[in-house]
Amino acid sequence: MSSVGSEVVRIVSTCTIKPQCIIEETQEEFNLTPWDLSFLSAEPIQKGLLFAKTPSLSDHENPMNSMIKIIEQLKNSLSLTLSHFYPLCGHLSTRKQDDPPSYTVFLDCSDSQGAEFIYAIAENVTVADILNPLNVPPIVRSFFALNGSKNHDGHTQPLLAVQVTELVDGYFIGCSFNHVVGDGTSFWHFFSTWAEICRTKGNVESISTVPPITERWFSEEEQQQEDYAGFNLPFSHHDEFIERTIASPPLSKRIFHFSAQSIAQLKTKANSEACTNKISSLQALSALVWRSVTRVLGVHEEQETACRLLVNDRLRLNPPLSIDYFGCSAGSVAGIAKSGELLGHELGWAAWLLHEAVASRTDDKVRQWLNNWLKNPSFLPVRRVHGQTMVSIGSSPRFDMYGCEFGWGKAIAVRSGSSVNYSGNVWLYPGREGGGSVDLELCLPQETMSALESDEEFTSSH
Repeated sequence: MSSVGSEVVRIVSTCTIKPQCIIEETQEEFNLTPWDLSFLSAEPIQKGLLFAKTPSLSDHENPMNSMIKIIEQLKNSLSLTLSHFYPLCGHLSTRKQDDPPSYTVFLDCSDSQGAEFIYAIAENVTVADILNPLNVPPIVRSFFALNGSKNHDGHTQPLLAVQVTELVDGYFIGCSFNHVVGDGTSFWHFFSTWAEICRTKGNVESISTVPPITERWFSEEEQQQEDYAGFNLPFSHHDEFIERTIASPPLSKRIFHFSAQSIAQLKTKANSEACTNKISSLQALSALVWRSVTRVLGVHEEQETACRLLVNDRLRLNPPLSIDYFGCSAGSVAGIAKSGELLGHELGWAAWLLHEAVASRTDDKVRQWLNNWLKNPSFLPVRRVHGQTMVSIGSSPRFDMYGCEFGWGKAIAVRSGSSVNYSGNVWLYPGREGGGSVDLELCLPQETMSALESDEEFTSSH
């Protein structure tokens, strides 16, 4: 290939997919929780799976006919899936009040707007091109329908956009999913359900995936309010709480593979150094990235650094929320230390800081955060404090991404779009071989990335 990027992708067709069955709940307005509203400024979740093409149904079948069948099967199964995940068919809407000034943002499902579906062809692009680490940013970013998530000023844009891109020898299925409607747990719940319905050719009754719980959860304080009609954001203009995307300097994105053995060794090392057995694999890996990025950035020893982790709040509540709760239930915790402290101690010291931060996210802390948010709303992503270096860890190797099989066999790779690309951003995925292996996707300036690839602690750990 002589070039890669959006110029190699040709849009074949675009349409709107609506749920096959319209149920009574779709006529409702859904009030949003502090969890949901805190993501009003967040970019959409953009994740996708890469598959190899399977042999044609018969040796004499025209490849074009085969692709038409695949696209129709994907559309039909998506329509069936949206009947269960109907919040994705609505749109975000606002009620504005001038005296006192306020905005109420809610989810309107009354007109079943549906999901955007795009079929595209990537001319001359192969599976090998996608797997080449150097091609990750320019190729993959054109495989996502950029539906724009910040539609809270009167515009109605789809909350879900799907793009199916045909390669020379494979397919890429990418989803843009508005973060206000759901977090990573909800995203992969939807994706896995769609895959199973497609694989079983629409036999919804036989699928193993549990239907989502779409009723929003509210704290006791909110539930006690009569005729609760949603939280009034105390702003006079949407620009006060919706941050527009600002172009970032050129960044390098790389994916690093950690085998199950290297992850186990990293966890053992961290626990041994901290004289404990409580540090998890994810906390040990996050500590390694935090230390390594801080080192290669050459951060002054008195400068403060942070490692932010997104955590699932569902099971932290008492009683816990179901794992099938569909919406946002993600919280943020952070380990904070001066650069000199972070690098002057061993890996276990940093991992223990992260462990304590995660362990402190108890039922009391979650409810305290929810109540405080109602008094003083704040919005993700958390911006850098001046003079602070931050590593931000998102997604999870616990999501069963490779269990999403559409009928063409197991996916070859997981990739993300370019909606959340900033220095120090990290996404964690399960390794394809399973067993506890992890793929780590990381964004850094090019010079910093080159230094990281030569960092002894980092390179010796995977």
